[in-house]
Amino acid sequence: MAPFFFRKNMDDKDNEELRPSKMRGVAFPKAKYGVIAAIIIIVVVNLIYYKEFFLSLIN
Repeated sequence: MAPFFFRKNMDDKDNEELRPSKMRGVAFPKAKYGVIAAIIIIVVVNLIYYKEFFLSLIN
């Protein structure tokens, strides 16, 4: 069982630097903000596209 533990530790060290060197200083936003932005964009585009339908519901 010991080799599995050593292999896992070696993999952890290798996975630390997966990004290219020029991208290491770039701060990436959290994924949840991307999901929220995508939902907002979809809702806004649908509101613009179906504007006539929503206005006819109000009148």
